[in-house]
Amino acid sequence: MDEKVDHDTLDDALRRCGSNWDAAQSHGLLTGRLAVAGVAAGPEWLLEVLEGTEESNALRTACQEMLDRLYRSTFWQLSERLSEFVPLLPDDDSTAADRTAAMAHWCEGFLHGLVSAKHGDALRDRLAAEPLADIIRDTLQITRAEIDSATDEETNEAAYAELVEYLRVVAQLTYEELAEIRHSSDASPESGRDTMH
Repeated sequence: MDEKVDHDTLDDALRRCGSNWDAAQSHGLLTGRLAVAGVAAGPEWLLEVLEGTEESNALRTACQEMLDRLYRSTFWQLSERLSEFVPLLPDDDSTAADRTAAMAHWCEGFLHGLVSAKHGDALRDRLAAEPLADIIRDTLQITRAEIDSATDEETNEAAYAELVEYLRVVAQLTYEELAEIRHSSDASPESGRDTMH
């Protein structure tokens, strides 16, 4: 499935249509929600990301189309377990500071997606147990990540790449660990009941 969404393009579309979410945050949120609710997470996620935007706004329509593609591709990456999942972050052409800030925002969205889901005691107990409790602690630490100006560029780049790889693995592991929590089967987002429009 090739429905790649570019970080900067989506980020610009979200900003122009009036969303309070940036691209990295919205993808982190989606990733957390998919882990908890599977394919059923899509409509609620879309409403949250587009909350406060004007439905009649053509910019919102274009943004929603990108979000739909992001939803389908992210669901596919996680559910197929082919190790193709990658957090939606700026390209390497962006500054290290911008990429690090986006990574922190992705983590904020991911944590929000996990802890704000409405699945009661079962989810709370699962998130408090290992390995998810460690994942949550580590991800919370990454929300505070910033570039160390006293460290050389090569070291900063290596640290960034290591954290992105960690988040890639963490997202897949979290999805797998919460399989029992998901309240609906992971049907394809192409099916009628799973449409987000």
